[in-house]
Amino acid sequence: MSTPPPRPAHAGALVAATSASAPSLRGHRSFQAYRLSEATALAGSLVSAVALPVIAAMELDATPTQVSTLASAVMAPGFLLALPADVAGDRCSKKRLMVGTDLAAAAVVPACWAAGTLSMPVLDGAAFLLGALTELHQAAAIAIVPELMEPELVPDANARAMAAFAVAGSAGTYVGTAAVSLLGAARCLLLDSAFYLIGAWCASRISTVHAAQHPAGPSTGMITSIHEGMAHVLRDPLQRPLVLTMAYHAFAEGIATTYFAYYLLTELDYGDTGLGLVLGGVGVGSPVGVLVAGRLVRRVGPGAVLLVGFAAYPICGAPLLLARPGHGWLVALVAASAVKAVAVTAAASTQRSLSQQLCPPHLQSRVQQTSAWLVAGARLLATLAAGTVAAVVGVWGALLTGITLLLSPVALLWFSPVRRLKVMPGTTTAPPEQTSRPLAESGDRVH
Repeated sequence: MSTPPPRPAHAGALVAATSASAPSLRGHRSFQAYRLSEATALAGSLVSAVALPVIAAMELDATPTQVSTLASAVMAPGFLLALPADVAGDRCSKKRLMVGTDLAAAAVVPACWAAGTLSMPVLDGAAFLLGALTELHQAAAIAIVPELMEPELVPDANARAMAAFAVAGSAGTYVGTAAVSLLGAARCLLLDSAFYLIGAWCASRISTVHAAQHPAGPSTGMITSIHEGMAHVLRDPLQRPLVLTMAYHAFAEGIATTYFAYYLLTELDYGDTGLGLVLGGVGVGSPVGVLVAGRLVRRVGPGAVLLVGFAAYPICGAPLLLARPGHGWLVALVAASAVKAVAVTAAASTQRSLSQQLCPPHLQSRVQQTSAWLVAGARLLATLAAGTVAAVVGVWGALLTGITLLLSPVALLWFSPVRRLKVMPGTTTAPPEQTSRPLAESGDRVH
């Protein structure tokens, strides 16, 4: 029996050195601090999202018009401030911006108490201010991820972060509901402040070792800076379809979800428990999505992951149109919610990572917030459109319209160069020919 040739003495050391030098998220302290900071702040914001309407309706006897005004105060900053926030996110230290906005948000509620009598104008002002601080915070928080780690870690980092945020979102909603019952809505706002303080402390532990250093130069005006970010999106052959697909999807999804909870509670008579179970499916599916996202991107490419993720929305929305009262259909809706969460988490993290990898470092916030501005505007428009459609064809008709329109973003993505991407730009794990070919087809170059 022949013996294998002797292994070079240095081979083991070479393998060990290679493994040791390979970047990994395991033990990555800055990423763990980032993820905990964002998840904690998100949970706190959802506590206030539960408490504010309860205070308005139960303690201040708000009229329907006042409740609508409060809802608008929460949503308006996303549309009004997204573009100015992107300039701040690119000009300022993203870490300091995250810490500062969390500290300011923590001070909002004590400031309301200092105002004396809690009234609807005070509540509206608090809601708008919290929304504005959240928008400014997100401009920095999303764009900071590439500054924390090597480019090849960004896709997995975004996937893991978004899964944690989904779980924190579900936990925040449940904690807010329980706290309102036990402590009262007004006291819950103080709990919200505690969450923001924890988020600020965690954000202060972040180290942005991969932040790009830009040479000092003459500062441009805000309008010029906003135009620069929008122009980059519009002329980039990969960024443009990504952003337009997200905006159109937001419009269609906004119509489909406007009456989602209302339909479950009234037409299907599932009650609060049923609604909570269906919404809780997101918290179950999102961690699974994070586990498969990186593997799917490496195996089939980011284009295919995005296509499947967007297609999951109308497919998983179909059971709602067919559902009837009863436990069997409730189980089906919970399962559909979980499956959609798997696909959505994988697609959303892939979309964010792809956009970040294609974007120059000095435009990260502006490109992200251009997308956020278009998405926020589409959602506001969808709310108005949903009311008009429901008035004409009823609530079920509005759901059908929204779910049908969700097929259009799939078609838009199918005919875009994004679909042909086989690897994530900026990674170093793929052969060179695989990385260059999809980008050459689209006429784009990686920045």
